[in-house]
Amino acid sequence: MVVLAALALLVSGCATGGTGARDEGPAHSDSVAGVAEAKSPSPSATVDDHVDAVKLVMNDPKVSSAVKHELKPCVADEYAVDVSYGMLTGGTANDVVVNVMTCGDAVGIGSYVYRATGGTYENVFKAEEPPVYAEIDRGDLVVTKQVYEKGDPVSSPSGENVITYRWTSGRFAQEYSTHNEYSNAVGGDASPAPSKN
Repeated sequence: MVVLAALALLVSGCATGGTGARDEGPAHSDSVAGVAEAKSPSPSATVDDHVDAVKLVMNDPKVSSAVKHELKPCVADEYAVDVSYGMLTGGTANDVVVNVMTCGDAVGIGSYVYRATGGTYENVFKAEEPPVYAEIDRGDLVVTKQVYEKGDPVSSPSGENVITYRWTSGRFAQEYSTHNEYSNAVGGDASPAPSKN
C-alpha cells in the first residue's frame, strides 16, 4: 500500500507540467562564446574586406590598356565594378575577384583574381574576352562567357559557356566546362504559339 502511494505520487509529480530537460532552459551562451573565442579566427573574419578595386586594376600591369581605358566613372565617382571576397587560392587571407563592366549595358569586359601576398595583391587570373563575368562558388572560380550569334542584341545572347577553375599547384586549372543554349522563346522574341479553339 505504501509502495502504491509512493508510486502514485511519483507519477503525478511527473505528469503535472514537468517538461524534462526543457525546464533547465537553453544552454548558457557565455560558455558557448568562451569556446568560440578560444578558437583562432578564420581568415575571412580577420581580413579587412574592403579594397580599392579600381586602383587595384588601374595599377595592374597585367590588365590590358583597353580595359583600363573603359574603366571610367559612370555617374559621379561610381564605377561599374563588382568585387567579391573569398577563399580561392588556399592562402591565409581572402582572395579578391574583380569584374569590370561597361557603364551603359553592364557587359563584362574583364575579370581578375587577386591573391593577398605579403600585404599586397598579386594578379593570379585574368579573362578579358567580353562578355565575361567571374564569381566564387564553394571555393572554385566560375567564369561565365556569354555567347552571341550574328544579329543577337546585347541584352539577348544565344547561350553561355561556364568554366569552373580550381587552384592547383600554384595556378588555376580548368575543372569543368559546360555550354548552355538559351531558348529564343523567352522574353517574347519568338513568334507566339497558335491559339487553340
